[in-house]
Amino acid sequence: MKKRSGIFLAIVIASLVSAQAQTDYAKGIEKWRSEREANLKKETGWLTVAGLFWLKEGINTVGAGEKFDVRLTDNFKQGKFGEIEFKEGKAVLKVEKGIDAQIDGKSVSAPVDLVSDEKGKPTEIRTGTQTFFLIKREERFGIRLKDSNSEARRNFKGLHWFPIDESYKVTARLEAWPEPKELSVPNVLGGNFKMKSPGVLKFSLNGKECALQPVLEDDDETLFIIFGDDSNRSDTYKSGRFLYAEKPVNSEVVLDFNKAENPPCAFTPYATCPLPPAGNKLEVEIKAGEKRYDH
Repeated sequence: MKKRSGIFLAIVIASLVSAQAQTDYAKGIEKWRSEREANLKKETGWLTVAGLFWLKEGINTVGAGEKFDVRLTDNFKQGKFGEIEFKEGKAVLKVEKGIDAQIDGKSVSAPVDLVSDEKGKPTEIRTGTQTFFLIKREERFGIRLKDSNSEARRNFKGLHWFPIDESYKVTARLEAWPEPKELSVPNVLGGNFKMKSPGVLKFSLNGKECALQPVLEDDDETLFIIFGDDSNRSDTYKSGRFLYAEKPVNSEVVLDFNKAENPPCAFTPYATCPLPPAGNKLEVEIKAGEKRYDH
């Protein structure tokens, strides 16, 4: 009798421990989702992106209105802001007299050499609610504009998610190459980014054997996975989603598709998103993570 009671107690304890683990897991995902939404809504988030303007050689005018090459939003009320002289990859900004423009809180008066985002933090020019900076994508240079008072940010109604399902948290095995290989990753601009891939992730999901090729982030500490799946046809963003994972431990990588997220181009037409590379379209529906965004 005592033996049976002991077995029953062990089963009850194991059940309680399992239930608590599931609760803790769900709370962790909810916390991550809340942070994800907060990052989108902050005044430098993707919802504030209000323009992207590719620079031409020579003078590029900056101001609010159709006649300018770099067009600020209507929240800028002073017409012409200034000019950007672009020559052989170098961009120099000259601000019109009487215009309030700042870099790191300091007023701009003299011409400014704009540093692009190619190797880190770019030179950010602020005026009122707007900020713009130089970006480089492949061989092109452009100005990305953000406005903290953008319509997309003001009208944001929240993200939509699939129910949390721990079966979509899987362990993959990284079949690593001796050295990371260069991978050609398509992008929404119609070109390709060159990114480094450490190998191939292999795992089982919904009874199917799957493989995905991750790429390395700039910090080399995170695996970045750009993938598509059959849910893109109806429930999720049509061009695919992003997933981040920690680097492998003993060749194992945890992939939690409950954290699958929409790329920036789901929220703004002015992003330059990478798209799933060849082989990263899974023939399975992944009904987990972030659903298609309703504008």
